[in-house]
Amino acid sequence: MKAVTWHGKQDVRVDTVDDPFVQAPTDAVIRVTTTNICGSDLHLYDPLAPFMGVGDVLGHEAMGQVVEVGAETGDLKVGDRVSIPFQISCGHCWMCKQHLYTQCETTQVRDQGMGAALFGFSKLYGEVPGGQAEYLRVPQAQFTHIKLPEGPADDRFAYLSDILPTAWQGVEYAGVPDGGTLVVLGLGPIGDFACRIGQHRGYRVIGVDLVPERLARVAARGIEVVDLREHEDDLGDAIRDMTDGRGPDSVLDAVGMEAHGSPATGFVQKAAGLLPRAVASPVMKEVGVDRLNALYSAIDIVRRGGTISISGVYGGAADPMPMITLFDKQIQLRMGQANIKRWIPEIMPLLTDADPLGVDTFATHRLPMSQAPEAYKAFQEKADGYVKVQLKPEL
Repeated sequence: MKAVTWHGKQDVRVDTVDDPFVQAPTDAVIRVTTTNICGSDLHLYDPLAPFMGVGDVLGHEAMGQVVEVGAETGDLKVGDRVSIPFQISCGHCWMCKQHLYTQCETTQVRDQGMGAALFGFSKLYGEVPGGQAEYLRVPQAQFTHIKLPEGPADDRFAYLSDILPTAWQGVEYAGVPDGGTLVVLGLGPIGDFACRIGQHRGYRVIGVDLVPERLARVAARGIEVVDLREHEDDLGDAIRDMTDGRGPDSVLDAVGMEAHGSPATGFVQKAAGLLPRAVASPVMKEVGVDRLNALYSAIDIVRRGGTISISGVYGGAADPMPMITLFDKQIQLRMGQANIKRWIPEIMPLLTDADPLGVDTFATHRLPMSQAPEAYKAFQEKADGYVKVQLKPEL
């Protein structure tokens, strides 16, 4: 089959690889009909390259049709239309019973000290072949799936595997009070959806970014936006001026480690990528190499007693944190990979004909999978209006 594979820093290719097959009774195989490029995939494209292996199949946002099932996959059957959550979870361990599916004790990647295995996301998370492919093997398929109705086009459900529940959890974790104000830093796919969800819940939402196309998309839905290019040195003051001088109730950081700025940490990330793999991986895990501009901004912006929710991915272990400010301002922090199936019952009623979150028109680009290398490059460069890319396997 054809699949998008990693070959080095900023080098992805579409290769022919072995077809997946059922290897365990809890496995299933799906024929992928739509798969997406996620902002997190760009971390593998560059800063997290030391954890990748040549030929790794990328992708963790896939949906399609079941073509093969193992003997222990519950009520899943051939022909079912499904979305596949990006984390692999069993559904019955202690952590899963707490709805902490990203911490599944059955699939935890213990040799790396990490949580549940993820599709297409490096050695850190199990090096499981991903979904940017014609077919995908789904371990723990008795739970790692979301059944979908027949009828609506893929766009209706294309984001259930990751970014829509991730944005939902981010807003939930932000703890915005009724009638409160939420600032969303970063208007990529997750930040964009977070703005839409906050607006749907009746919050005042302010989105912050520096990419004109992203600002325009959010503003077109009647959401307030702030152009970071105009307030790079006074963003906190600008937001406080908009919020009675005290700042918003909640800030959602949807940016993560690739925040604009921080040239020193940008240099460390690049330098680590040039080291031999055996040396680079410990450097990336143990040394502070994140670009923390967005998080520092969130700490500055949020009102005293407010909440910061982090959906953007951070990878460093020794980055300096302004603990005196966090403590003095009595800030609450919540963060983590999204527990996808925890939020599906709340999200599915919104995927109706009315389409209040605008899922049908959310993608900016729909491309054949053969164009994945060009799409990765354009997405990383924020070129040509790239916000969300769907790839269609050519079967």
